[in-house]
Amino acid sequence: MTGPQDTGTGSPRTGPPRTGPLGTTRLIAADVLRRLHRYVWPPQLTQQPRNRAYLRDRMIALPLLTVVAAASFGWAYAEVRADSAALRDSLTPALVSLADAEMSLRIADREAGQSLAAGDAVRLGGLSDRYRTRTARATQSLNQVARSGALTTAERQDLDVISGLVVDYGNWIAFAQSNVGDPALRDAGLSYARSMLCSAPATTAPTGRNRQPGGYPPCPHTTGSDATAVVDRIATLERSLRGRLADRAAPGARVLVAGFVAALALALLGCGLWRTQLFLHHRFRLRVSVPLLVAAAPLLAVPFLTTDAVLAQRAQQRVTDVADELSERTSPRIESTRDERPFGRPHPLLIDSLASRAQHELATGRLPALDGAAPWILPTGLLTAALTVTTLHTYRREYTLITRSGATA
Repeated sequence: MTGPQDTGTGSPRTGPPRTGPLGTTRLIAADVLRRLHRYVWPPQLTQQPRNRAYLRDRMIALPLLTVVAAASFGWAYAEVRADSAALRDSLTPALVSLADAEMSLRIADREAGQSLAAGDAVRLGGLSDRYRTRTARATQSLNQVARSGALTTAERQDLDVISGLVVDYGNWIAFAQSNVGDPALRDAGLSYARSMLCSAPATTAPTGRNRQPGGYPPCPHTTGSDATAVVDRIATLERSLRGRLADRAAPGARVLVAGFVAALALALLGCGLWRTQLFLHHRFRLRVSVPLLVAAAPLLAVPFLTTDAVLAQRAQQRVTDVADELSERTSPRIESTRDERPFGRPHPLLIDSLASRAQHELATGRLPALDGAAPWILPTGLLTAALTVTTLHTYRREYTLITRSGATA
């Protein structure tokens, strides 16, 4: 009896079996990991790795790690520094100016109501000096917001609408002043002016539940389609700027990923440079490779740059809290103490005090000696990589010439 015979026409398959896309990916990943392990953690010196192969591997690994570390670390550090600069030069000043404009308008509104309540006396003396000072201050603050560069195009248009409403508010107050002898026209002009300032109705002399500390009429913020008054529009801009400030202050996912890549590359680079020095010391009888020592010198700046970035990040988080207090905890009653007691101890929630606190946090949240260092990180890494390549290429060429001369002899 004969066994089964192969009746197929094809020949037996030779060579390695086919692998799918997943198997190919695994093979590539395993090869990359094996090469990385050999570059950074080569065989022990007692195992006698070949000098030329070792130097060739180092010529690839060390410069590559240097460039990756410099690019990722430099970008992440520059982003943190740019966020601090944006908070210091643009977003925080804009929020301070918006808060000052709102408080100044509310203080001026109360002053206008008190002056108009005096009746015919306002014809002789006019409105109070505080009213004129505060309206001018509000206009100036709105202009500072426009020059801050913190607003988008749509927000800039909203700011132009606010400035126009402030002008109309002053015109209606002037109408009420010119008709102060007619209580009906005077109250109508004052009421219309206040409806432009606040969505919620406010009386000239608030009483009962409508009375607030300091005699200021209530002016709650309205959102949505009903936010048409000046204070509502200012509050909308404040919310938008605070959200942008919080986004800037928070460490983004890209910065965290770049920081992780930089930390890993720097650790591998430091280990690789150290092992290369050991290899050259044992095999080439060099006490130390001065060019590689110079190439490793920029690593000494990494702890200082990292400390600076951490300080900047912590300062940004504290400025976020200050921005919340600017928008939510300031009030015209607190701001009026600046005019009444200019030489007294400033209230901690005074706008000027909060602005100084924010600037102090951002000023102290950095190492001043490192100002302007961010643009130099990547060029320094490229120069270091070039120095490493040149040094290792020189050692490898000299070793090749020596071995060839020995073989010829």
